[in-house]
Amino acid sequence: MDKTFICLANSRKTSGRCIAGKEYKNNSIGGWIRPISERENHEISELDRRYEDGSTAQVFDIINISLKAKANHPAQVENYTIDDGYYWSKQGRFSGNLNELLDTPTSLWANGYSSYNGANDRVPVTSVLTPCQSLYFISPQNLRIIVKVESAEFGNAKKKVRADFHYSGTNHIISITDPEIERVYLAQGIGTYTPTGRIYITVSLGEEWDGYYYKLVAGFFEV
Repeated sequence: MDKTFICLANSRKTSGRCIAGKEYKNNSIGGWIRPISERENHEISELDRRYEDGSTAQVFDIINISLKAKANHPAQVENYTIDDGYYWSKQGRFSGNLNELLDTPTSLWANGYSSYNGANDRVPVTSVLTPCQSLYFISPQNLRIIVKVESAEFGNAKKKVRADFHYSGTNHIISITDPEIERVYLAQGIGTYTPTGRIYITVSLGEEWDGYYYKLVAGFFEV
């Protein structure tokens, strides 16, 4: 089978990327698609996401891909296994109004579960009994970017970038895995930053880690 989608996430994942977007067919926007590989952690490599001209998939590209089958995952209902014998094909660029892409969930999955440096940033595996929608494109409120060194007491001197925002009345502080946004804010150094434009983000429920699925900002867009 093959599908065409608007790329709304091109984030870090293990040694590759997590690519995801919304299906685009006959100029209509459909549900989410997350192409995955058959590697242990399902990441998409640079070779996987390469176009025939040597360039690679980017956010807002309209992409056609060949797929082997719908993939089974305990939490991510959108997953499809790619056929890596074919190049991905860029069909164009999405230039429409981003509001057309918005999801309107009542909450970002379950709340009340926080890591040491986060807030409402993870969901217990035991609370996800069946595969669910694990991707949302939203416009959060009061977003700030936090750059800080976490776990310095354990000898870790590397900075981490998080998004601190409100959605549906609930505060979230979650990791950003969009590499372009990480690069921009890591270069600015430790601090808290408030973007001036309207912000849209793709929020993803990641792979299991130590009994939790972590919420991640997999795509970040300032208008």
